[in-house]
Amino acid sequence: MLSRCWLGRSLAERGAFDEGISHGREGIRIAEALDHPYSVVLASWALAELHAVKGEFAEAIPVLERAFALCRDWKLGLLSPLVVELLGYAYTLSGSMARGLELLREAVELYASQGRLAGSLALVRLGGALLLADRREDAAANAGQALTLARERGLRGYEAYALRLVGEIAAHRDPLDAETAGRHYREALALATELGMRPLVAHCHLGLDQLYRRTGGREQAHEHLTTATTMYRELDMRFWLEKAQAVVGG
Repeated sequence: MLSRCWLGRSLAERGAFDEGISHGREGIRIAEALDHPYSVVLASWALAELHAVKGEFAEAIPVLERAFALCRDWKLGLLSPLVVELLGYAYTLSGSMARGLELLREAVELYASQGRLAGSLALVRLGGALLLADRREDAAANAGQALTLARERGLRGYEAYALRLVGEIAAHRDPLDAETAGRHYREALALATELGMRPLVAHCHLGLDQLYRRTGGREQAHEHLTTATTMYRELDMRFWLEKAQAVVGG
C-alpha cells in the first residue's frame, strides 16, 4: 500500500494523473480493508495530491477533510503536516483564501517543529498564497527560504517549484523586475524539464507568456502560451487550461 502512495505522488509530478489516481484509489481500498487509520490517511493524501496538482480541488478537499479528521482523532502527528499543507493549498486555489492561509501557516510550523524535508514545498505553497493575497514581501521571504532549504537538502523538484515562485513574485513587482523574473522562470523550466515534471513545465511556460506580454515580446509570449495550453490539454488540467485561456481573453 505504501508503495502505491509514493508512486502516486511521483506520478502527480509527472502528469500521469489517470495512472496515479488508479493507484491512489486502490491504496485507499487496501488501507480501509486493513482498518488501519495511518494507512488510510497516507493513501488519502496521495490521492488528493494527484487531484490538487491536476487542479481538481473539489475532488481533493473532501478526501483531505476526512484525512484531517482521522489525524485529529488518532493523533497522527507525523502525517498532520502533509494533510494540513495540501488542504490549505486546495482551499486557497478554490477561493477560500483566509482558511487556506491559516492552514498553510500551520503546516509550515508543523514541518519546522518536526524538521521535515517536505517543508520547502509548504513554504512554496504558502508563498504562492501570500502572493495571491497581494502580500509580496511576505511571499518573497517564504520563496527565498524555500529555495535555500531545497538546495541545502538536495531536493531538486522542490527547488524547481521555489524557482518558479521567485520568478512569479518578481513578475508581479511594481515596477516589474523582468530580469529576475525571466531568469528564475527559465531556471525553473530547465530543471522541471530535466526532471520530467510536466505540470510544472506547463506552469513555467504560462508564467513566461505573462512576463513577455508585459515586456512587449508578443511573439515569445505566443510561443509560451501555445506550449502551456497544449500541455494543459494533453494532461487534462482543465482548471489551469481555463486560467491560460483567460489570459488570451483578457
